[in-house]
Amino acid sequence: MGDTRHAATRQFPSLKERFCHSEPLLCTWLSLGSPALCEMALDSSPCAIIIDRQHGLWGRGEMEAAIGVAHSHVPVIVRCSANDPHAIGESLDAGASSVLVPLIESASETRRAVRASRYPPEGSRSGGGIRPLAKGVNGMLDEGQRVTVGIMIETVEGVEHAEDILGVEGLDYVFIGTGDLNLSRGPDSSEMLEGDYRTVLSAARKHKIRCGIFTTSASDAAARLAQGFDMVVAATDTGVFASGLGSVYAELRRRESTC
Repeated sequence: MGDTRHAATRQFPSLKERFCHSEPLLCTWLSLGSPALCEMALDSSPCAIIIDRQHGLWGRGEMEAAIGVAHSHVPVIVRCSANDPHAIGESLDAGASSVLVPLIESASETRRAVRASRYPPEGSRSGGGIRPLAKGVNGMLDEGQRVTVGIMIETVEGVEHAEDILGVEGLDYVFIGTGDLNLSRGPDSSEMLEGDYRTVLSAARKHKIRCGIFTTSASDAAARLAQGFDMVVAATDTGVFASGLGSVYAELRRRESTC
């Protein structure tokens, strides 16, 4: 008997479908490795959830659980631990809508990331994974067509090669990693960094792909959207937790003499 299973109907546009429209994407960035926090984050109706496996506390099981909670509500992007076929493949096998590959500095590295994200004959991704195969082979292949591939430019070398990087076929979007780019530039480099951001944004416009940037506050996100960026980080779990606790304790200490 043939494979008659098919992917479940989604309640939201895929990231690839969202990229066909001009609306900016407000993303929630999760590092603490908590599926429960992922579920709570959905209440604020983000455009996408970003799970950080490069620097975050996410294990494979926690990532799979968080994606299970979120993937029928919003697209889930996984920032992979490295530009590695295993890291990319396991993120997609867990059900991610998109992979975001860090520290890209050349077109060849970009092609490697794109190839690892696509099933043959377009790429080298291995077919399998419990979640993809639950939809049957045809469903797995159909879902693979909906996957988007993003890369992070976050070094001076990456900025210098932005034109070549963003011209790679199969790349869907670029995301600027402001923290590592700052480290790469060194101290007292704020003016140069703004120039770097403009360089990457201009190259993205030329190649007709979406351009995101890491932001650390609502005001920062709003300013970057006004500059023309397509994706921003509206909130991070670590930032919300720290600022929330800080404001509560500051208010109490204004009112009462406490430790």
